[in-house]
Order: sequence, then C-alpha cells, then structure tokens
Amino acid sequence: MSTEVTPGMFSLAEAKVSWKAPWVMAAFSALVFIGFGLLGRAEPVVYTLTADDSAIQLPAIEAMSNNVGMTMGIVMFLITALSFFWVITKRAVPLWWSLVFGLVAVTALLGWLAAGDRVPVAFILGNAIVLAIPIMFGGMAGVMSERVGVVNIAIEGQMLTGAFVAAVVGTLTGSLYVGLIAAMVAAALVSTILAVFAVRYLVDQIIVGVVLNVLVIGVTNFLYSQWLTQDSAGSNNPGTFDIVAIPFLSEIPILGPALFENRVTVYLAFLFIPLLWFVLFRTRLGLRARAVGEYPMAADTMGVNVGRTRFWWVTLGGSLAGLGGAAITIGNVGAFGQEMTGGQGFIALAVVILGRWHPFYMSAAALLFGFSIILRVWANQVSPGIPTDFIIMLPYLVTIIAVVGFVGRVRPPASVGKPYVKE
Repeated sequence: MSTEVTPGMFSLAEAKVSWKAPWVMAAFSALVFIGFGLLGRAEPVVYTLTADDSAIQLPAIEAMSNNVGMTMGIVMFLITALSFFWVITKRAVPLWWSLVFGLVAVTALLGWLAAGDRVPVAFILGNAIVLAIPIMFGGMAGVMSERVGVVNIAIEGQMLTGAFVAAVVGTLTGSLYVGLIAAMVAAALVSTILAVFAVRYLVDQIIVGVVLNVLVIGVTNFLYSQWLTQDSAGSNNPGTFDIVAIPFLSEIPILGPALFENRVTVYLAFLFIPLLWFVLFRTRLGLRARAVGEYPMAADTMGVNVGRTRFWWVTLGGSLAGLGGAAITIGNVGAFGQEMTGGQGFIALAVVILGRWHPFYMSAAALLFGFSIILRVWANQVSPGIPTDFIIMLPYLVTIIAVVGFVGRVRPPASVGKPYVKE
C-alpha cells in the first residue's frame, strides 16, 4: 500500500466570510475619530523615530494630538470600507489587513496618550518584540500540538517549567546556554506527560493540561519558597544573555535596533518561526502532520503512524514552550519569580487561534500582545491619570477584542481535541 500523503486528502484551517471584523472595525474607527480626534486634546505630540544614540538619525514628526486622531480615524474608516466590500463580495477579510488596521489604531492611541509629550517609537517597538518572544515560543508549541490534533492547554506550565529550570541550571552551572538547553528538555518532559495521557491513554486533553498547569505552579512555588529564597545568590542568580548587535543591520533606522540588537533568545525565535513554517508547509513531514490533525483515519490508511506523529510533535512543541520560559528569565529578567509567566501561556493559545494556526500570523498576533504589555508600562509614565487597574488588564482586554472581534470564523484542524483509536 502506498504511504504517500497528498494535499488533496484534507483542507487546511481557513477563514470563512464573516461580518464580524468589518463591524468591529467600524466601531473602533468611530471611537478613534470621535474620542481621539474630535474630543481629543489639542496639544502637540512628537513621534521620535530613532533613539538619541542611533548612528543614523531620522527627523521627529510633530503634530497636534487631536489632528492625529482625526486623520487616523479617517484612514481607519477607509480600511473598514474596503473590508465591507470584501465581505459583500463573499471574500474573507485577510488577517494582514486587520493588522494594518491595528497599526493605524495604535498610532492614534499613542498620539492620544502622549498629548503634550513624545512617543519614543524605537523604544516601544524594541520592547514590544522582546516581550512578545515568550508568547511566540508558546504559540509555536500550540501550533505544533494543534496541527496534529492535540489541544495543549499546558503551555503555561511548560513555559513556567522552562523559566524555573533555566534560572536554576544557569546559576548552578554558570552557563546560560546549558540552562537554555535544560529548560527545553524539562519542558519537553512535561509535554511528554500530556502526550502520553492524551495519545496513549486517551485521557481528556483539557483535563490533563489543566492538571499539569496546577502541578507545575505548585511545584515551582514550593521550590521557590523553600529553596530559591533561602539561597538566591547560589541558586537563582543566572543573569541574562548579553545583547549582541549584528553589524550594519543594527544601524538601520527604527527596525535595526529592534530586530538586530538583541539577545540570543530573540534571534532563536527569528530562526524557529520560519523553520516551523517551512517544515509545516513545504516538507512531507509537515504534510503528514497536518493530515494527522485533519483526518487521522485517512492518514493512518496511507501508512502514517498517527500516535507516534502526535507524540513527537507535542513533545517537541513543549521544548519550544520551555525556550519561551527561558526567554523570560535568562533572556530578560535575570532571575526566577513565583508564577512569573503571568498567563502568557494562555495568551499563546489565543494567538494560535488569532493567527489561524500559521507560524507567521501567530507571530504577528504575539507582537500585538507584546505591544499591549509595554504600553501599560509606558502609558503609566506619560498619562498617570489613567486608572492603574485598567492598564493592568490591558493585555487581556486586547486578547478578548482580538479573538472575538477580528479573528472571524475560522475552522481549526478537524480532529483537534479528538482522540484517535485505530480500528
């Protein structure tokens, strides 16, 4: 019997025509035009495009805050009009179009917040990328798991495991690279538990994922309070990777410092995202994995070992989630703290859906949440009058708006969450 799997065997998760995105766009366009424009403050705002120490300086852009709001509101109305046209003609609104809309809205939001002050574009972009990296790694774990039909609720626990192990092993060995590898291995072992129970014993995947999250939180909290706090210098002081600037590329205005002047964890994300896309959509291995997630019985008939495929993809995905946890500790903070992932594993699940199970789209969605995190820090400085509770809930509010308002109707892999029993 032939073992060849062809693309015609199954259809990929794809967007369907939905009126949801255009109407949400219309509402936000009106909000920006009226709230940030007509009712906005008539105070100057300066967009500084490059840092003060950049080799190449770009001139700052100065405008009145309310004028920025009205201009961006008009642009958003035009984007909304085209979205309505696409839906009327039975075409789905492309995800990249929603991202363009979001970028315009962000420009208006920054101008409104910084009325009478300045917007450090390079600073915000660079920090948004750094803060999005753990979510990207968690999202890649989610993509790998769900593409083969397994719901990975345990991303939060895998990331927390990676963060803990990276900090401890990095401190004990004196090598951050050893800590990085150990984080990937430890998180992969946690993911193996999910794979074994979900694939071999057919236990409900959601229940296993929730139990693993609770277990990891309990274990790391116990070890932190009983061990790390007692000897923080000897067990929880790994430091962070040095920032490495790539010659010439790091000198490109705006994007250069944000993309090419970073730590190794950021560069690893830039490597793994296109690599995962290539494996998923350009290799026979990825084709078989997607077939298992769509129609496992058909894939099994064609000679693909469904159980083995799911096991390895879930396990390897867990190692990437561990890398995301390491990106928090030895890639940013420099030490482990209790429950320091702060729900980023669950946000990673949201960006998987928002990105329609595609590595590049998922990464773009992760950038949105990285921006929302740095925004709550920066907004507290330029607009201290905004309630602190609102700023704290901003990333989760963005999650709800993005998934409910802009993702549209999408069809996940047909067999996600469904155990497969070979007949």
